[in-house]
Amino acid sequence: MSLRILILLMVFLSSAFAKAQVKPTQMPVKADSVKTPEYFFIDGDSLSAIELDRVMLLQSLRFDSKYENIRYQIIKRKVKKVWPYAKLAAERLTELDRRLASLEYESDKKKYTKIVQRYVEEEFTTELKKLTTTEGQILIKLIHRQTGMTTFDLLKQLRNGWSAFWFKNAASLFDIDLKAEYNPEKNIEDFYIEDVLLNEFKHETLEEQEPAISYDYFKGRESWNEYEDNLPKDYDSIQLAKRSKIRKEYLEKKAKKDKKKRKKLERKRLRESKK
Repeated sequence: MSLRILILLMVFLSSAFAKAQVKPTQMPVKADSVKTPEYFFIDGDSLSAIELDRVMLLQSLRFDSKYENIRYQIIKRKVKKVWPYAKLAAERLTELDRRLASLEYESDKKKYTKIVQRYVEEEFTTELKKLTTTEGQILIKLIHRQTGMTTFDLLKQLRNGWSAFWFKNAASLFDIDLKAEYNPEKNIEDFYIEDVLLNEFKHETLEEQEPAISYDYFKGRESWNEYEDNLPKDYDSIQLAKRSKIRKEYLEKKAKKDKKKRKKLERKRLRESKK
């Protein structure tokens, strides 16, 4: 996609967070895993006991479909890339709400708005430009997971309905759905995203943050099992052929683009050599 839309969106959201006069958003806080010990007396001796939080035991997904396995691995790579931005969005929302509540004068709010805009532009524009369309869409879904609101609803609440409508239609030109919700119980791609996150959290390769919405991972797993069991016999051959065609077209397009860049660079060098 044109990542200009996503960059504008992130800057716009940050500006909206700073300007909107809303109550502080309550983000989920993870409880301590170890609770206060209780003491028991047995035969004159005191013994301590503690109750631990439940631990989710994850069994690795076993794919019958080669294509779905490839799809999962691709999603895994993309999730690991965009998760830090979704996590940061939730943290910034909490911080901006807290900061907003402490600002009394409108002039201070305007100053803070400019600081936020400058920070987002300087800190994230370069990185966001590297995101693909699918990475951008995953980011939109993860923002819903971490804030409890779709990006469209955030824009609508924090700014106005017209701005949200404009961004939604502009983003749709690049296959980005700002109203997309995160639903790992029913949406297979979302379930893959959730499975990736839980496994990365378990191995501490991604920093964990509690979601702001409720869902049942194991219901999603049941849906996935049913989905895998009902795939047609020719599913892999059809999907792998489509993937091969798309990749071929992508590489051809990339080669043409790279060739055009090289020619442009050569012309520039030639002009400079004649000076």
